[in-house]
Amino acid sequence: MGFKCGIVGLPNVGKSTIFNAIAKAHAAASNYPFCTIEPNVGMVPVPDQRLWDISKLFNPQKTTPTTVEFYDIAGLVAGASKGEGLGNQFLGHIKEVEAILHVVRCFEDPNIVHVSGSIDPERDVEVIDTELCLKDLDTINTRYEKTEKLAKTGDKDSKEKMPVYEKVKKALEAGTPLRRIGLTEEEKKLIKDMAFITLKTVLYCANVAENDLPAGGKWVEVVRQIAAREKAEVVVISGKVESELIDLSEDDQKIFLKDLGLEEPGLNSLIRHGYQALQLITYFTAGEKEVRAWTVRKGSKAPQAAGVIHSDFERGFIRAEVMRYEDLLKYGSQAAVKEKGLLRIEGKEYETQDGDVMLFRFSV
Repeated sequence: MGFKCGIVGLPNVGKSTIFNAIAKAHAAASNYPFCTIEPNVGMVPVPDQRLWDISKLFNPQKTTPTTVEFYDIAGLVAGASKGEGLGNQFLGHIKEVEAILHVVRCFEDPNIVHVSGSIDPERDVEVIDTELCLKDLDTINTRYEKTEKLAKTGDKDSKEKMPVYEKVKKALEAGTPLRRIGLTEEEKKLIKDMAFITLKTVLYCANVAENDLPAGGKWVEVVRQIAAREKAEVVVISGKVESELIDLSEDDQKIFLKDLGLEEPGLNSLIRHGYQALQLITYFTAGEKEVRAWTVRKGSKAPQAAGVIHSDFERGFIRAEVMRYEDLLKYGSQAAVKEKGLLRIEGKEYETQDGDVMLFRFSV
């Protein structure tokens, strides 16, 4: 699987509309707050033309893309962390995901009521951030006092953690999401078990009117400024357009998108930005039975990549036979790539590259 992504935002910003479109699911999308009573989950295949190019060469029994799992989480309101609206039950679901897609309303529509009465991306983002910070503050407060007492007794582990806990607590009390305070990788390891929501990678999704595509209107610039402060990705999507795309044939989709000045559906852009933000890459395995795409984090060594398929592959890793997608496509077969001297034998220290086609040798 690629990654898990939770869709959050205020009520009536278009979260469920976008979810329905990109996941082709049937989550409720009504013009009133809290229409989503349980988090809807959709498994979306990652669009990657390379997979299908490889499949044509091998003609396998099965072709399997990697996937992204989207969670449509009900609209949050001010006070959600204290139980307002549908409150904590939804905030808890966010802990399950690796990335948060923060949908921000950037369109005017008198027929769709804004929960705060007007369009204001800066205010809307602040409301959501505040509620998530308050939820994280509850988390650190339950751990802080106990750890502080243990540190005073000389407990080595607690003494190491307390400076980080203090840094976290201070930031959250000020309403600052943890992703903005520059925690080191070592500091992140010390608090990893608490699964802080505001430490997760955020993608901002500006939901715009059809007429504002492709660049977006004035409100999108505000979202871009917010994202720039934390070096986050911004995706511009029209939930209305994405909904209309669902029922079109592939050819009609291309015509529709071209008329709007778009090269691809919003889903493709969203997933690509998600991979970039999370530093994920794709490698492939190929054979007569199956051609398949796999997702790993950038920098993963060959045994780790093998472990995505099965833990036995990682434990018993011997070597990897590797060729580039571009070479396979150019020469047409694994045998031809090998004949050209472009099939490589790599060991445990090989760093997997995006587009690698890999065969793992392992012992049981």
